[in-house]
Amino acid sequence: MQEKKYLKWYNKVGYGSGDVAGNVVYALLSAFVMIYLTDTVGLNSGVVGTLMMLSKFFDGFSDIIFGTLLDRTRTRMGKARPWMLWGFVGCALMIIAVFAIPPSLGETAQYAWFFIAYTLLNSVFYTANNIAYSSLTALITKNSAERVQMGSIRFMFAFGTSLLIQTFTVKGVELLGGGAEGWRTIAIIYALIGLAVNTLSVMSVRELSPEELADRSGMPAEDAERAAAADAAGSEKLPFRESMQLLLANKYYLIILVVFLMTQIFTATLNMGIYFMTYILGDANLLGVFAWAINIPLIAGLLATPWVVSRVGGMYHVNIVGYIIAILGRLGVVAAAYAGSLPLMLICSGIASIGMSPLQGTVNALIAEASEHTFLRSGKRIDGLMFSCTSLGVKVGGGLGTALAGWLLAASGYIANAPVQPDSAINMLYFMYLWIPAIVNGIILFLLSRLDVERSNDRLRAQTVEGAAAAQPLER
Repeated sequence: MQEKKYLKWYNKVGYGSGDVAGNVVYALLSAFVMIYLTDTVGLNSGVVGTLMMLSKFFDGFSDIIFGTLLDRTRTRMGKARPWMLWGFVGCALMIIAVFAIPPSLGETAQYAWFFIAYTLLNSVFYTANNIAYSSLTALITKNSAERVQMGSIRFMFAFGTSLLIQTFTVKGVELLGGGAEGWRTIAIIYALIGLAVNTLSVMSVRELSPEELADRSGMPAEDAERAAAADAAGSEKLPFRESMQLLLANKYYLIILVVFLMTQIFTATLNMGIYFMTYILGDANLLGVFAWAINIPLIAGLLATPWVVSRVGGMYHVNIVGYIIAILGRLGVVAAAYAGSLPLMLICSGIASIGMSPLQGTVNALIAEASEHTFLRSGKRIDGLMFSCTSLGVKVGGGLGTALAGWLLAASGYIANAPVQPDSAINMLYFMYLWIPAIVNGIILFLLSRLDVERSNDRLRAQTVEGAAAAQPLER
């Protein structure tokens, strides 16, 4: 039987555009914050890395808190949309604050300014916005094909935004006066763009009612009615401890969380490419060239992902094959770099991106399936808490990756703005930009081999239908 459709094309595009907002924050932060802090503000990369890591201690608590709050929210706009709308106002203010550290402050005060702004951005405002945005995948449609389409469109906007930011930021900072003034102005421009697009995205969709959301398991109508009533009333009363037990009992949630951590570590270390371009390839503007080589194939792969998933009949095998290609592509980048072939590095980067694209397009649908797994097993909904893995994974993984880069730079003897870096720093840049992404992709492939949530849910649905059929004669 064909699944009911809930979304028009403009709903899907409007939803997807919300990742423009998220990525004017994330791409600017992950690709440029370290070089801004070391080469413009003059802070030590090792100390910055430590502050980033300390900030991550707050993230685990804030993600769980906001996920729980979202599950208990009931407004005319729904559960998630209010958090998405107002969360980004704080994001816009804090991304400006991160890139507007006053040069007149003493060094200790500059570290404190950065730590406070960075922590508020990640642990409070980005958490609220991103968990809400990701949760909409499960709250505005029950159609699995639409969820995959939403994920693909979302990440096309995400990687398109990342591409533009990596292409134009270095030149934009120069045109806007360079130094501290240039970074502050570019952050203001990006924050305003993000604020406008986030608001448009919030207004382009509506959330389904609790009654509509409850009937997802193929159960008889009267049982679905009871489940709807229980879901509408129960999620507000579900004790925090029980919610956490349900969350941690879901092995697919834990796998997806680690996948998120790994993908963000991959992205954060790859974004240290500005150091690789500057000190090894000799031109910081090559970051934009690599951004095109990475993101255009990624966007093309995302366009094809819904069709490929529908042809194959599920996400599992598509993601496995995709990451085998991704690993081969990254190993090609390693070989090309040591051979000194820039064109081959660009080509292999594109091949790796094509392989990574199916996971990027299906990850939100996988989380929705993981959330469905909890509902099918327990009859209780924890969508907001389940989607906390997106925010937790992005922030902790991205922060850990950037912090790791800071520590490795400091350990290698990196000298800010030096025309020639020590050999130890050069060797470290090769390791960070080439080997870490390849190793992380191998870990992700192993995790994906364990992520068979679709098949597990199909079995649970079949058991539910068989149980209902067996019970019907007794009711007569």
